[in-house]
Amino acid sequence: MIEARNLSMRYGDLLALDGLNLSVGKGEFFAFLGPNSAGKTTTIKLLTGLLKPTSGEAIVCGHDIQKDPIEAKRRIGYVPDVAEFYDKLTPVEFLAFIADLFEVEPELAVERADALIERFSLSEHARQRIENLSHGTRQRLAIASALLHEPEVIIIDEPMVGLDPRNARVVKEELKRKSREGVTVFLSTHLLNVAEELADRVGIVNHGRLLAVGTIEELRALAAAEGGSLEDIFIALTEGKGAGGND
Repeated sequence: MIEARNLSMRYGDLLALDGLNLSVGKGEFFAFLGPNSAGKTTTIKLLTGLLKPTSGEAIVCGHDIQKDPIEAKRRIGYVPDVAEFYDKLTPVEFLAFIADLFEVEPELAVERADALIERFSLSEHARQRIENLSHGTRQRLAIASALLHEPEVIIIDEPMVGLDPRNARVVKEELKRKSREGVTVFLSTHLLNVAEELADRVGIVNHGRLLAVGTIEELRALAAAEGGSLEDIFIALTEGKGAGGND
């Protein structure tokens, strides 16, 4: 469902992503980890078509994001690390706008929007202007809007930022439920416990290169950290104590 083929991105002299090769299958929950400036957000922007790669290809649901952007983006639900809205709209109006953008049938759009507003505890804020909402409420709205058109792939960058424990649990449960239903989830996060709890596989990136990818058990073996936590594995790999390569 998601495939990166020799994907590279250079900003002047900075090689932000260096020949990334990665495949994420249907219904897989994939967590993408790395230190600050490792290449995570650059990867996400390439996969969603927000950046044009220096070289390589990004394929989503069989569609090249650069050559066939409309068909690729039609299948993606994207939540950036900092979501942008039309702040004078209310959540209800914003969800209606997103439904129109993705050509969701009007009655179905209202039904889905109502369910998402309830699911993400947005009811009391539904008629307020978005400019007056807290960061956590805006984050929940961003996630709800990404799910409205029922995408085949969800790409989400730091979803738990600003969420209280209750709403963080709701988001985790919803993303895991989606993956069990066959939706591919690509999640970038700094929260190692979230990745350890949710992910089927984990990829660890640093300095623009994919150091390792696999299940937690496979990464433990790779990092020679038998029985260790994902934090132990992460530190061992990013500090060069484990073997790895760009898969």
